[in-house]
Amino acid sequence: MEFLKLVKKRCSVRKFSVQPVSRKEIEACLEAARLAPSACNSQPWHFIVVDEGKLLVEMREAAVGNPVPINVFVRQAPVIIAVVEETAKLAASIGGFIKGHGYKHLDIGMAVENFCLAAAERGIGTCILGWFDEKRAKKILGVPKTKQIPLLIAVGYPIENFQIPEKKRRELSEIVSYNGYSRIEPDAGSNEQTCR
Repeated sequence: MEFLKLVKKRCSVRKFSVQPVSRKEIEACLEAARLAPSACNSQPWHFIVVDEGKLLVEMREAAVGNPVPINVFVRQAPVIIAVVEETAKLAASIGGFIKGHGYKHLDIGMAVENFCLAAAERGIGTCILGWFDEKRAKKILGVPKTKQIPLLIAVGYPIENFQIPEKKRRELSEIVSYNGYSRIEPDAGSNEQTCR
């Protein structure tokens, strides 16, 4: 698939069909995630695929969220993937500390996006979840208390006749400047835009 078409196709799916997703398809998407770049090639990620029985039911409930149940739709997802944050290489950790940036989170974000793009190419829907009961998820999956699960990914085929929503994004002119910082923001007092 042409790359820009693929990027436009990928969206957060919140209505899944009952059709199961094969491990072969999941592993193809995980291979795309595995090949993502990371600071100092740290690859600070581990993916736990949950696709069976009672464990899936329990993970769905952890994914719904606590104390506010936001992700109710995830109870229909045939697969949930927990993304565990692993230790980065020393050079990446020191560099991140000195620069004040969490490179591990950037790395994980790139790996997760690779996964989601690979899924979209195969007609599989995904929704990246940041709001969930992490403590419960760690307990269910046996993840050590010293580690974090920054994200879950709900995975499944979209319902029949699923319509890809139009992406609402800022125009390039609002997010890009050349050779120096310049940003166009709406003026609080009017509908006109001013350049800052």
